[in-house]
Amino acid sequence: LKNISFSIKRGEAVALIGKNGSGKSTMLKILAGVMYPTEGSVTVNGTIAPLIELGAGFDMELTAKENIYLNGAILGFDRAFMDEHFEQIVEFSELREFINVPVKNFSSGMIARLGFAVATIIKADILIVDEVLAVGDFRFQEKCKKKIEELLSGGTTLLFVSHSADQVKQLCKKAVWLDHGNMMAYGDTEEVYRMYEEKYS
Repeated sequence: LKNISFSIKRGEAVALIGKNGSGKSTMLKILAGVMYPTEGSVTVNGTIAPLIELGAGFDMELTAKENIYLNGAILGFDRAFMDEHFEQIVEFSELREFINVPVKNFSSGMIARLGFAVATIIKADILIVDEVLAVGDFRFQEKCKKKIEELLSGGTTLLFVSHSADQVKQLCKKAVWLDHGNMMAYGDTEEVYRMYEEKYS
């Protein structure tokens, strides 16, 4: 990432767009505190619920139930909180019949369901979503989209990466276009997409 500078206001939904290798996931990891910038600084105000890599924070040998508690602990929730919200998580993930199955036997769609259900259990100030809606069936994608919209209407800030222009345009009013670590544009989603498509059409 080279000389990138932008700010996002509370409650805004901003997409990061660009070809593979443009720096989108690196940017999200820096914002989530998973990686640190080699120079410059990042200021984040508020709690973050990151959905950056499928199964990040999951132990593949453990069952779905054990992973719910493990993932909750990683996100800073104690056991009492997870006990209280366990049913809600299972209900949203639609994985009740697989709750005692090791996660290594799950499809990528099932892992995404579990990760999404845990990460969105509380209303975080900032939700970071990287390609998570690209897996799983259409119905569950719609369910996740509805949940994101619900969080947005409650004032949550969204940083969103997806290769689906439709999803980006539906959820985000603003977009940052990255290309080989450089910021090409930042502004209205439709306008940024128009410039992006012109370059690659």
